[in-house]
Amino acid sequence: MIAAVSWVPKGVAKSVPSVADPPSKEEIEELIKAGVLERSGEDSGSEEGDQEMDVDAAKQTGEVSQALAVANALGRSSKVNKSGTKLDDIADGLQELDMDKYDEEEDGIELFSTGLGDLYYPSNSMDPYIKDEDDNDSEDLEDMAIKPKDAVIVCACNKDEFSNLEVWILDETSDGDSNIYVHHEVPLSAFPLCTAWLDCPLKGGEKGNFIAVGSMEPAIEIWDLDIIDEVQPAVVLGGIKEKKKKKKGKKASIKYKEGSHTDSVLGLAWNKHFRNILASASADRQVKIWDVDAGKCDITMEHHTDKVQAVAWNHHEPQVLLSGSFDHSVVMKDGRVPSDPGFKWSVAADVESLAWDPHDKHLFVVSLEDGTVQGFDIRAAKPGSATDLKPSFTLHAHDKAVCTISYNPSAPNLLATGSTDKMVKLWDLSNNQPSCLVSKNPKAGAVFSVSFSEDNPFLLAIGGSKGKLELWDTLSEAEVAKRFGTTAS
Repeated sequence: MIAAVSWVPKGVAKSVPSVADPPSKEEIEELIKAGVLERSGEDSGSEEGDQEMDVDAAKQTGEVSQALAVANALGRSSKVNKSGTKLDDIADGLQELDMDKYDEEEDGIELFSTGLGDLYYPSNSMDPYIKDEDDNDSEDLEDMAIKPKDAVIVCACNKDEFSNLEVWILDETSDGDSNIYVHHEVPLSAFPLCTAWLDCPLKGGEKGNFIAVGSMEPAIEIWDLDIIDEVQPAVVLGGIKEKKKKKKGKKASIKYKEGSHTDSVLGLAWNKHFRNILASASADRQVKIWDVDAGKCDITMEHHTDKVQAVAWNHHEPQVLLSGSFDHSVVMKDGRVPSDPGFKWSVAADVESLAWDPHDKHLFVVSLEDGTVQGFDIRAAKPGSATDLKPSFTLHAHDKAVCTISYNPSAPNLLATGSTDKMVKLWDLSNNQPSCLVSKNPKAGAVFSVSFSEDNPFLLAIGGSKGKLELWDTLSEAEVAKRFGTTAS
């Protein structure tokens, strides 16, 4: 499945990503302690099985193992003794090799053939049997190169208990054709649930190219997308400090790092204006604000009474944070005064996702577990009670939970919704009277994530339970082109 998709702005990715150095012995030990890696041979079988393997290995040493290798190379059938050793092959192999006279040279035998192969070439470039290594290197570099016009999409995936990030490249050629492929992958230690791209320069310079990942674990991992074959995140926010094995009749003892969440991280939001700031939502009922550069939690808020599913920063007022919870509420707070209760809206079901309108700082939408989408105007809000705060509109969008929503960054009032009913729909929200423009089954399975591209605003990325990234050129739909064609041009 694909749990989350994130676009990387064009031109940000390093043209030729660096290759990570292999981890040192100390780093491997740290990874083992953290549970990311296991020692070779752990839990691989019973003690009896291990002893049998040791006995077999001992039997196949010295001349026996050497002769077995010869026998295998010759491919002969033979008698087999009780221990499984091929006796005929051993004898024949040793006789043929005649190891006692291995170093003696015989007269009349030419070790090297004569003919064209003996020709001498003044330089390697003239030798037809030697391929130019520079050609190989340049081909490899070309394959790994990311051009400034390439679109980059990051998918958080899980398949057969293996979790990773897939970094996709969409290469659009001048003749209108496009080629999409996985450029590289990043292994993850836990099942991913959400992602947020950020350009905070964690390693110096003006900007970086990083992806924050929230998972079933309490830690938030931040990976450098400009490095391939990396096994460790650039930064880890929070997480487990120490975990003691549980004793009989007692629970396992867990110590968390300072400021850490204590349960799964369900939602992430990067602040584009204060680029070192990241907000997180967790199943531990908390909302946290992190200083990514310092690697620490600055603010912890506990204004919800159930799991917090989503967070979002206002595009125009970057201090204003929205959070939505399974307690059937949405809360808006000012990050500068976290102790203030802020504003609260009640909704009819568990919050699945929420988003601020990028074109109007007063508007936001919330998608719910019951298949509805509600729109709100914060100008109608008053501090305190949430009972009288009615939505601007309520839209019965899908037959099942609406897991994901995405505003079009270029066309006002164009909203995409995705649901576990396997459908993706496009809506025109003009005048608070939503109308469905297009409904499509993208063959992605249950849809968990949709996202419009900032660089190509009508291109929608879709991820779902089938685990395959789907792209939808929404402007190719007649109704979308009719309503928003002028915006596109």
